[in-house]
Amino acid sequence: MADASAEPPALAARRLRIRILLAAGEPFGPGKAELLEAIRDTGSIAAAGRRMGMSYQRAWDLVTAMNGHFREPVVAPAKGGARGGGTALTPLGTEVLAAYREIEALAEAAAAERLKWLRAQLAQG
Repeated sequence: MADASAEPPALAARRLRIRILLAAGEPFGPGKAELLEAIRDTGSIAAAGRRMGMSYQRAWDLVTAMNGHFREPVVAPAKGGARGGGTALTPLGTEVLAAYREIEALAEAAAAERLKWLRAQLAQG
């Protein structure tokens, strides 16, 4: 018989999702963090949006909101490149992303035992 306390692989891979309310109307969570990562990886708001399955307009709106929520922009135009530039994270954007991922990791570690217990209480099926 399988160990009832062992987590199924799909659940073990699922991460704790944290949404931080930085101030009234200024949430920062997994979607914005993923968008920043996609911009960092692709160098483009449009490509980041496509990678996430969202429209350019939605990605642009999220970037505009994030840039307005922090003391300086987290995303800015990047100069150069074959087609004249793109988009990049600013130093603050890189720090914001790293801080968010660190908060996630700390919360996940702190909650690991209770999450394991909660998952063990799920109905089998």
